[in-house]
Amino acid sequence: MGYTYTTALCVLLFVAAAEAKEYVVGGSEGWSTGVDYGTWASSYIFNVGDTLVFQYGALHTVSEVSESDYSACSASNAIQSFGDQNTRITLTAPGTRYFICGSAGHCSEGMKLACTVSPTASTTPGSSSTPVTPGAGSFTPFAPGGGSSFTPFAPGGGGSFTPFAPGGGGSFTPGGATTPYQPYSRPFYYNGGVHTRSGFCGLVFAVFVVSTLLMV
Repeated sequence: MGYTYTTALCVLLFVAAAEAKEYVVGGSEGWSTGVDYGTWASSYIFNVGDTLVFQYGALHTVSEVSESDYSACSASNAIQSFGDQNTRITLTAPGTRYFICGSAGHCSEGMKLACTVSPTASTTPGSSSTPVTPGAGSFTPFAPGGGSSFTPFAPGGGGSFTPFAPGGGGSFTPGGATTPYQPYSRPFYYNGGVHTRSGFCGLVFAVFVVSTLLMV
């Protein structure tokens, strides 16, 4: 059980890592004054697991602040601050995060970024498959109250079957056009017997005629 749980967790983390993206803040201009970071951020959708990369010179810093400090361009109560000139911040939760440059006057010159993070995008199976049924038959599942039907795969036609379900009267029509067996109107032995009696009567009559002639 523990092994299965650990494996599943590793798979989920691997998938999340594979889908995560890195964004260099400001693009080719990096983290500097004179850049409209609001316009830059509006061009992307940031998801949980993505990483922001701040690239900047020695005169700048990166400070994560609250919304109110972001509006006031104040880094005095920064949540966290960096000055390594290549700061990487992973977006770990949905919501909006606020960043400014802590150097005096730089935030008011435009070095501020509000990054809205969306939940990790999920893939929902969309398409449903329709099974291929050979022949011309059809089947409707049997449900209480009747109304189900079944068409057997019979040569020559399409039969139908309604199951005997509670509340309904079932019926069945065999599939395929069939011709019922028709026996001879007279058995063969009877017809043969008629022919035998006719030959015997003729022979007796012929003997009678010959005998009469000989007597004369």
